[in-house]
Amino acid sequence: MTSRGEPDPAEAHCLADFERIAASVLPPEVWDYLAGGSGAETTLDANRRALDRVCVVPRVLRDVAGCSTATTLLGRPVRMPVAVAPVAYQRLAHPEGEAATARAAAAAGVPFLVSTLSSVPVEQLTALGGSVWFQLYWQRDPARARDLVRRAEDAGCEALVLTVDVPWMGRRLRDVRNRFALPEGVRAVHLAEGADAHERSAGRSAVAVHTGRAFSPSVTWSTLAELRRGTRLPLVLKGVLDPEDAVRAAAEGVDAVVVSNHGGRQLDGAPPGVEVLAEVVRGVPDGCEVLLDSGVRSGTDVLRALALGARGVLVGRPAVWGLAAAGAAGAARVLDLLAAELHDALGLSGCASVSEARDLRTLRLP
Repeated sequence: MTSRGEPDPAEAHCLADFERIAASVLPPEVWDYLAGGSGAETTLDANRRALDRVCVVPRVLRDVAGCSTATTLLGRPVRMPVAVAPVAYQRLAHPEGEAATARAAAAAGVPFLVSTLSSVPVEQLTALGGSVWFQLYWQRDPARARDLVRRAEDAGCEALVLTVDVPWMGRRLRDVRNRFALPEGVRAVHLAEGADAHERSAGRSAVAVHTGRAFSPSVTWSTLAELRRGTRLPLVLKGVLDPEDAVRAAAEGVDAVVVSNHGGRQLDGAPPGVEVLAEVVRGVPDGCEVLLDSGVRSGTDVLRALALGARGVLVGRPAVWGLAAAGAAGAARVLDLLAAELHDALGLSGCASVSEARDLRTLRLP
């Protein structure tokens, strides 16, 4: 703790430490919004169990003195195979919101994914100088969606990430029970102002109502084809679990797919991404990168994903835990810890580089 009694990010030594701090400092309904999943939260819980079942078989008698976490994502250099996942409304966690997290990502040398539901404008985030990718929810009004694409391009975003597993928000019972609504001063700045996002009523989430009126439930392969034709940016498809969908996405010209169940927040009962990751990697051509999202909580998890063939991972909730605990310094500490853990995991598994980790064997615990 600091002299003022505030959490000191230097005293956190793993990402779980930040989870405990964030849970203690955030209002309970905000914590429930950030931490919760859909339905009975079976998929939310399964994400961790599935990752913990993956064992990586280390190699020995290898020179790892020059061990490095550096690699590339979408052809651009990064300091580790990690990007900060798009998390909505980050000003719920800290007054600076996405601006603080984006600064932390830039300092860590990894991409920051700004959500359509960001509470800070994309232009302000790209002006910070890091690598920014724009996550897109297709809108009921296609003209609005196209405007968001142009806005992301004009702002200097380096990639476009179309989320395809949210025709509408999953039924998140914590939010329903809390009658969750956005506080005044926090809103989705890239969408038209919606008073309904701030209106509490029994038996519903105001955020789900608001986004339900904005998001299109009719996103199809033809939507993807239109988007591919309409943007010059690298295109990433987020929310893929079936290998057949990944194969078709690659054929449609996407540059990467993100294997994800939306952190257990959409279809409850969907499989953990790590369970289908290797099959997706085997199915897509070499030119299509595969990233893993949902449940990554340590450098060991990053190593697990690499050994199963992923190019890298997205990390969402832990970055916001750090943000809630100590603003930009907290988010930066989370990413620093992740880099240190990954360096440790690479070296201890006998790998001097990220590429060598993809040749490691894995076993599944029962």
